[in-house]
Amino acid sequence: MKRNSTIFLQGVTILIGIATLVFMLCEPLVEGRNLHATFYEIYFKDLFLAYAYIASISFFVVLYKVFKLFGYIRQNKIYSINSIKALKIIKYCAISLVCFILVPEIYLFVVRPWDDIAGGVAVGFFLIFVSVIIAVSADVFEWLIQSIIDMKSKLNK
Repeated sequence: MKRNSTIFLQGVTILIGIATLVFMLCEPLVEGRNLHATFYEIYFKDLFLAYAYIASISFFVVLYKVFKLFGYIRQNKIYSINSIKALKIIKYCAISLVCFILVPEIYLFVVRPWDDIAGGVAVGFFLIFVSVIIAVSADVFEWLIQSIIDMKSKLNK
């Protein structure tokens, strides 16, 4: 890949991270049920918000590792152990995101089946679908890079 392309993709990764962080910090302030709540009530009494912030840690780890992976590509070090480690972490974080999203989905179906949950469930399933695609893609790329490294080591012997 060209140097400019990887720098652009790293910039896009940073922008995604900043936009997500701003959304996560500002959205609870304008949410309907928090409209007249104090700052303390919004951020320290809402367990779902705390759960979302804890779950977002794996998302930000994925973004960081993607940023590092683009750096390895720019330095022509994509066929290295570091890139395999980054892809493994991306895969495991995507799987943990699936688990983090699945728990509230199950909660909505089991504990609150009478509530109007269609929108939340649709968004949750979409995020689970995206996370599964990321996990499978990371696994395939990890396998591909590992097989290329193994072939190179066999040729050098």
